[in-house]
Amino acid sequence: MKQRLIKILSISAIILGSNLQAQTYNNLFRTKDRQENREGMDLEKFSYGFYLAGNNFDYKMVLNRKYGMDGNKNLVESKSTYSFGAGLIGKMRLNYYLDLRIEPGLHFVQRDLTFNTYDHINDITNGGTTYNPPFTPLADFTETDQKKIVKSTYVDVPILLEIHGDRWYNSRPYAAVGVNYLMNLQSNETSEGDNSVNTFRTTTHNFGWSAELGIQFYFSRFKLTPAIRGTFFTNNELVQDKATTPPYWTPAISTMQTRAFMFVLKFE
Repeated sequence: MKQRLIKILSISAIILGSNLQAQTYNNLFRTKDRQENREGMDLEKFSYGFYLAGNNFDYKMVLNRKYGMDGNKNLVESKSTYSFGAGLIGKMRLNYYLDLRIEPGLHFVQRDLTFNTYDHINDITNGGTTYNPPFTPLADFTETDQKKIVKSTYVDVPILLEIHGDRWYNSRPYAAVGVNYLMNLQSNETSEGDNSVNTFRTTTHNFGWSAELGIQFYFSRFKLTPAIRGTFFTNNELVQDKATTPPYWTPAISTMQTRAFMFVLKFE
């Protein structure tokens, strides 16, 4: 009796395993009888949507070797923080493999700059520099003087050329590259104050380029696209302090350009 029960269970297990294997094969590899979601979406000339983004913005800096470096030691450091953004999507179909996209968005950003220049500048300048007239060194370099919180609100207008592969069931990979115009609404570029009154100034109008990779997933009512995007500014964003301001801050930096990495969720 026991042996018969073992045989029945063994046969049942083999049959069940065969059925599960067949179902798995059908679900993963057979696409002939599958229903494709949003079949006509890829054929539309124009489409639209919106996106949400998790951001990491940082500054890529080239320091002045005399004022921003002490030997091989960098005296100015940039610390990135995580932030968020959101925007709209407009797409124009060019052909089966190419789309043109415009994705205007708004990104809220904060970066922390630390200037460890006080002692070094005082040692090498003796009250004056090539760019600054003689100055009276600050009696105390406070934490507010040393650490600058740079807040930015970017209106980002990227134009992207997207190339995608063939659709496999309800997914499709793609890559995109394009150019950006970015307006910083908190640049303080025209402000009369500078770092002497704790106002760090950057350029308002900026330009850059972006590259993006992602996978489009088609659902019954919408298309969801998770993607990774990198955006890199091409212009120098730094606005120099006034000539009468002690050279502890902007003279230590030659160029300063934003680089950003984003995780984007698109809904179309």
